Amino acid sequence: MTTGEYIGLSRGTVMRTQPSYIIHALETHPSRLEKEAILEAAMEEGLDEFFEGVKMALDKLYTFGVQQVPEADTSGEWAGQGLAWSVFKELAEKLQTRQLTGHAARDAIQLTMSVATVEQWNSFYRRILIKDLRCGVSEKTVNKVAKKLKKDQYKVPVFECMLAHDGANHESKITGKKLVEPKLDGVRCITVIDHLKKTVTQFTRNGKVLENFTHITDAIAKEIDNIGRSYVLDGEVVSEDFQSLMKQVHRKDNVQAQDAKLMLFDILPLSEFQAGESVLGQKRRTELLKTFTKLFEQMGCVGIVDQKLFDLDVMTDEIEFKDFNKQMVEAGFEGIMIKDPNAKYQCKRSVAWLKQKPFIEVSLEVKHVEEGTGRNKNKLGAFVCEGLDDGKQINVNVGSGFSDANRTEFWDSKDNIPGQIVEVRADAITQNQDGTYSLRFPRFLRFRGFKAGEKI
Repeated sequence: MTTGEYIGLSRGTVMRTQPSYIIHALETHPSRLEKEAILEAAMEEGLDEFFEGVKMALDKLYTFGVQQVPEADTSGEWAGQGLAWSVFKELAEKLQTRQLTGHAARDAIQLTMSVATVEQWNSFYRRILIKDLRCGVSEKTVNKVAKKLKKDQYKVPVFECMLAHDGANHESKITGKKLVEPKLDGVRCITVIDHLKKTVTQFTRNGKVLENFTHITDAIAKEIDNIGRSYVLDGEVVSEDFQSLMKQVHRKDNVQAQDAKLMLFDILPLSEFQAGESVLGQKRRTELLKTFTKLFEQMGCVGIVDQKLFDLDVMTDEIEFKDFNKQMVEAGFEGIMIKDPNAKYQCKRSVAWLKQKPFIEVSLEVKHVEEGTGRNKNKLGAFVCEGLDDGKQINVNVGSGFSDANRTEFWDSKDNIPGQIVEVRADAITQNQDGTYSLRFPRFLRFRGFKAGEKI
């Protein structure tokens, strides 16, 4: 089956399937298997230009530096005759390398839009520039099909950063020499400094662009020549209050985030981040980060997280380590991070980083919202939550941790809550008789995203 046959073109057609037709087919076929079949047919047809565009749209690090991209007039009054892929590709590359910015970029986009057909522009070219294909396809879907067909040329880079395991599940790893630092309560922030393009872009842990901390990115951009090369800075944006910070993360207007500060705990060259692994070990990367201490201090909105080295095989160090953990909790931190000083940065979850808290916190999906009883009648009673944590399937009802105002607010918006990711604090993980797991004394802590399935 060709792509054209799948989306309804004549079997005898000799024309290559147009990208806008494929996008339309993906939009109108909602099931995952149908979408995979459409992509498979397009790969078999060898539609290189289509998948070049898909890669531009889905690769989180391939940015264009434009905020607004106009739609073509659907009345057809200004419809062009058609824009060749090579011409659009030239525009995209000039935007991506920042050869075109500001008014020049706006004018170039307007010009190319005037040449493209309405269908070309609105259904494909524009969606590439706004980095949203709007057809329910992610990089993981494309890569799954590419792997199946052994067509690696169509794979899309997946945005991933290093993530920690829970130290309670890996106590055997908490031995020997370890770098220890406070665990911050903020928003994970991956700051990409592109020295060639002279740009600074911030991303969440799952690759969504953070646009509301411009006082931080502007400060870093002013020193980009002094920084000297392209780096990825890993850290957390922190503020006086986590919930207040979350309100500012994706706010469209009236943003009040000037008190937010970027606290860094890692650094590696951009090329190594793109490759998925660093060359240097943790201790060497920390030393590299500290070479920028004075530069960050001058900025005022960037800092470096303090670390201490402990040898946990030595009794005196073990005592100091426990005391340090206690001090961090008393100081208001979530706990501590324990890091292997020799480990490389790897863009995946790794036991080289362990988080240790006086309690556990797990991120779970809300499956159902239950009404309360008694004084909570017509209010929220509990979230019915499920999710995986360290390979354990957790099923738990979370009925505490809510204020009276929460119970009213969440019950009023109960139809929008299933699918959301919540962070739940508990004393421990317990096992149920059916082999699944639950939580001891679970209590709601916070929502971790802004829409279903999102965690930032």
